[in-house]
Parts: sequence; C-alpha cells; structure tokens
Amino acid sequence: MADTTVVDRADKDGTAEKSGRPLPQLTLQNRFFWTSGEDGRLRIQECESCSSLIHPPQPVCRYCREKRMGVRVVSGYATLIGFTVNHRFGLPGLPPPFVIAQVALEEDSRVRLTTNAIECDPEQLELGMRMEVVFHRDGDVWLPLFRPVAEQGPPAPLPVDDIRPEQIRFHIRPPATPDKFEDKVAITGIGMSDIGRRLMVDPVALTVQACERAVADAGLTMDDIDGLSTYPGAGPTVGFGEGGIAAVESALGLRPTWFNGGLETPGPSGSVIAAMLAVASGLARHVLCYRTLWESTYNELVKAGHITPPGGRTPSWMVPFGGVSAAHTLAQNAQRHFHRYGTTRETLGWIALNQRANAALNPGAIYRDPMTMDDYLSARPVTTPFGLYDCDVPCDGAVAVIVSAADTVKDLPGKAVRVEAVGTQIVERIEWDQSTLTHEPQVLGPAAHLWTRTSLRPENVDVAQLYDGFTFNALSWIEALGFCGIGEAKDFLDGGRNIARDGVLPLNTHGGQLSHGRTHGMGLVHEAVTQLRGEAGDRQVRDARVAVVSSGGLTPGSAMLLRSDT
Repeated sequence: MADTTVVDRADKDGTAEKSGRPLPQLTLQNRFFWTSGEDGRLRIQECESCSSLIHPPQPVCRYCREKRMGVRVVSGYATLIGFTVNHRFGLPGLPPPFVIAQVALEEDSRVRLTTNAIECDPEQLELGMRMEVVFHRDGDVWLPLFRPVAEQGPPAPLPVDDIRPEQIRFHIRPPATPDKFEDKVAITGIGMSDIGRRLMVDPVALTVQACERAVADAGLTMDDIDGLSTYPGAGPTVGFGEGGIAAVESALGLRPTWFNGGLETPGPSGSVIAAMLAVASGLARHVLCYRTLWESTYNELVKAGHITPPGGRTPSWMVPFGGVSAAHTLAQNAQRHFHRYGTTRETLGWIALNQRANAALNPGAIYRDPMTMDDYLSARPVTTPFGLYDCDVPCDGAVAVIVSAADTVKDLPGKAVRVEAVGTQIVERIEWDQSTLTHEPQVLGPAAHLWTRTSLRPENVDVAQLYDGFTFNALSWIEALGFCGIGEAKDFLDGGRNIARDGVLPLNTHGGQLSHGRTHGMGLVHEAVTQLRGEAGDRQVRDARVAVVSSGGLTPGSAMLLRSDT
C-alpha cells in the first residue's frame, strides 16, 4: 500500500478549508472515490462477476456486461503515462504552472486517473515512472494526487491500447446495405459570415448572414429550405453557438419538416451528415446546416461583467486537477507520440507553418503574417509540448452549408459537390482520459469506416481539410486516414513539402483553424467545396477533384470524402 499523506486544514466545523479550485460533484455513484482519502486508501469500482476495475464508475461492466458492482481497495501505485506542464490556464486555488498528469493503475492499466503530479521537478518526470497516491483534502473531498516513488527502477513500458491501430479494420462493421445514401445527396450551397476577433456582434446576426449567403449561393430562396441542422444546438453556449434551431427558425420565419441540433454528433460538422441522412430518406429536400461561434466576444463580455459563466460543482473527472481544456488531454497524447515515435515539436511546427502560409493567400483569414520555425518554437508556452501556435484561434463567425437532394441539382444554377463516402464509427472509448494512448482519440474508427464505403483510396485524394483545433489533431488525422503509417508523421511532415499546396497532400488550404479561425470543422467543409469548385483564387489547388474533410477533436469524429460534379 502506498504511503499516503492526507492534507487536512480543518475549519471550525471540522470540514477542511476549501482551496477555491473546482471541486467534483458528489453522487451516490462516485462518493466512495472522492472520499477514499478519509482513511488514506484508494478505491476503484470493481465488477464482482469478472473482477475488472471500472472507472469512471458505471452501473454495468463494459467487459462482461454484468451488473454486480462493488468497490475494491487498490494499492495506490501507478505508472505515469502522460503529463503536461500547464502555463496558460489558471484556476482559483490552482495557479500556473502546475502539472496535469495521467496515471495507469498497477492493478489494471486500463484504468487511468487524471491527477496532478506533485512533490517533483517537472523536468525530471519521465513516462513510465512509478507513482504513488497522495491524498489532498479540499472541502468535503479528498483529491488523489500522485508523486514519484522514492526508489525508481527502469521506466515501465506504456500500456497497450485495448484495440491497437493495426487491429482497427477488424472492428469496422461492413455497410448495412449496398445502397449508399451518399449517392442521393449533394452540397449545393455554402456561406460564411464575417470572421474576426471580438466583432461584438450578436451571434444570431452572424448566423443569419452565413445562412443568407449559403441559400443565395445555392440559387434557392428561404422558402425552399425545409430542414435545419446545427451543432451544438440550444443550451449553455459559452460562446459556442447562436441558440440552436429555435433561434434561427424564429429569426428567419422558416417552417422545417425536419430539424436536428445537439452535441452528440459525429464531430461539430456532424450536422451535415445528419442532414444527408434526412435528405436521402425523403424527410427534406434542402437542409440548411450552420455552425456559429462567438468566443472572442463572449470572453470580452465575461471580462466586462456582462455575462456570468456557469459555476458550481463539476461532474468532470479532470477539472478538479486543472484539466479544463482539450489542450491538456491532447498535449499528453502528443507527448506520448513523441515518446513512442520520435516526433518532435518541429514536426508539429510544419503543420502550423503550412496553415499560416495558406492563410496569407486568404483575405478572410485572421492571422496572415509570415511565420518562421523560430517564431513557432519561441512562442509562449501554453501546456507542454504545445505553444501558442499549436492552438487554434478563438473567433466570431458562422458557416452555413446546404445539403440538397441529388435530383434537384440539375435545376440549380451553382456547382454542386457530390458526396462519395462518410465514416462515423466509434471504436475507442470516448472518455478523454480513458481512451487511446497512441494518437488523438476518435480518429481511427471514422477513418477506417470511410474507406469501407468507397473504392477510392488515400492516393486519390487531391486536397485534405483536416480538423486542426491543435496541430496534433491534424497529425492524427493524417496518420489515421492512411496518408502515412501510424507513427510515420515525423518523416511525412518533415520540411512541410508534402502538405504544401503543390505537395502530395495539400492541407487546410484556407489557413485551417490555426490561422483562419476556429470554426469547429464547418470552415473545413466550406473550403473543401470551394476547392472542388475551383473557386479558391490564389490558394487554389490545381485539378482538385477529390477532397477529404474530417471533423472532431476528442469528440466522436467523422470523415467525409467529397468529389466535384465534373
């Protein structure tokens, strides 16, 4: 049993003083975990049928699917499988810099805990180190933190994923029918609002602007629109939406026969795939899909005190340890890629430099100034190994796409783009810190699924618009889609030649989210259509006939293969 330390700063009523950091939401299902430190013994849920450890707690075992669940006291020893030194994101009671880490329990390496690495020099941390739990009492919970054990042997190997990359193809379900819904639909219109930083414009106004442009681009009228589809829909927005279906229906006075809005789609542009399914099934003829962000304005209004962000206890297993951003998870995935395959910061830098060079040719891009590798490497750190230019650009803007029935194309004036195939299958675990250790989660399944629905292959792709919320997102999609092997991105990206506009895989030709602006995947769809129509101007890729578009960073993702109509 690990030698645990309980830090207990008792208030007058006997409870511990609160640090101010976000504390976990206690439930009947998880209370045993968050109060384990009361006696200094780490506890994990156990399936009493097959003895597997289950985390986070669930009412059923994911391995044998039995429901006899109990709790096991574990040793408190674990292997360090990831860490990132956070420099950018500060929290009350947890000022930067601090180390966010992932550890795999020695009893079962499939169980990973997000934690803080403490009582150590971050420069001395090494993947594979043996760690031990140290409980820190904060209010009515005991946070399990981890420190390196005093006597370190050789670093342990990192755990192997439940499903290894080379095994993914054996887990992809074959098409349910020989008839492809993709053959029944086309993208007929695209529109983008003004894009910028802190535009201080109502998000619905941005949405309407993009929608009007898309409808006009398709040669339709608003009265032709009989479907609406969006992400993330209504609900708490934190700058990530315009208010959903109701907001746009109310503003434009539409009467859709079908509508769709929500977070749980195959990536942020999954709304487009949902629209394809609706059109192919006959529920609608012309579906207006849209995505709006106004993060820059939202954050400015929060600073000014005009908006109060959501507060209270968190249901997250990561936030209490400062893991508040996708950057923290992906930084650890990137670090493991470095560890396994020899990838370097320069590898990621070639992606950032490529996007900036493309943005220089795009008048609508937010950042267009030239960037060198020295600029990239010397930028302020965000969370290791990510620096400023590894992260996409929060912005205000909206993008809209029209999905139409294929038999309407002949009556429309514009250049339609055909849909060759989509891929959506989930193969890996969805929880951010319980998923793959090899790459960004949720890319291998959709990528493998895509290629089962077409006779085309990676060598047939002329241009790639791949999700790049962070540089490592794009690297993961490049490998997952088969443009190089898993672990081979270092050589493929070296020098940036392969991903340049005249390279073998022109990548994110409008500047991507790293330089054009964070449009959560819909901007990538917009650019793919623009390229396939031959309308990209100075950044046009010669003879672009087939484009691949991916969507999703840590969320259930998707990939689409689009082709020109000529």
